Amino acid sequence: MRIDVHAHAFNPKIARKAVDQLETHYGIRPVGSGDADDLLRHLDKAGLDKAVVLTAATTPSQVVPANDWAIELKGLSPRFIPFGTLHPEYDRNAEELERLAANGIRGLKFHPDFQRFRMDDPKFYDLMSLVDERFICLFHVGDDLPPDENPSCPRKMAALRRAFPKPPMIAAHFGGLKQWEYAMEHLAGLDVYVDCSSVLDFVDDDLLRRLVDAFTPDRILFGSDYPLYDAEDEIRRITQRLGLSDARVEAFLNRASKLFS
Repeated sequence: MRIDVHAHAFNPKIARKAVDQLETHYGIRPVGSGDADDLLRHLDKAGLDKAVVLTAATTPSQVVPANDWAIELKGLSPRFIPFGTLHPEYDRNAEELERLAANGIRGLKFHPDFQRFRMDDPKFYDLMSLVDERFICLFHVGDDLPPDENPSCPRKMAALRRAFPKPPMIAAHFGGLKQWEYAMEHLAGLDVYVDCSSVLDFVDDDLLRRLVDAFTPDRILFGSDYPLYDAEDEIRRITQRLGLSDARVEAFLNRASKLFS
């Protein structure tokens, strides 16, 4: 099962605004509209079977509506694997976890930078103490600030993994957007998956190969970061830059399937 582990599709009421915010923050012109149907078209074009569809509540009041959308996505297409979201300041996270589980939601997305909490905040650790192996957790890691100042960073991600060994964890953007030396230092060798989303424009071939060597292929998952990038283009680019054989590409695209079996 070929899976894109890092994609976004937004409720039609907020899709345009959400895509505009992504463009403003990252300075990347999106390739897609952020609509669920458009994501399916991109999956078809790339020959992918499914996509993990991510959402993150930027305020406590958005937790329930965001998770309502995740549950709705599950019914829109069997090709979507929607992840829910929680927030350290929300006061009913335990109940929300049970609601997500009851509706077949398999994972959680956390974006400390957009959700405005530090990954090492004790309140976030309290939240994570509620999460067990039923949920795969995907974390945005890294950004423009120096690692210690940024809400998320590879060192904080490594500490989180050590503190909470049960849930499977994915550190997005090869373990730390624009913090790749730190990612190799702190995360390589840990029980953490990384995805390749939103990386190829920012690393040269030497750094890309060092990242692959550090994390080893069996820990690297394909992610496009749609609507910012197109899955077919990202598969082509990483295949060419790493000189991957057809068999290695197939293994790469299928690697996440074991997390959802």
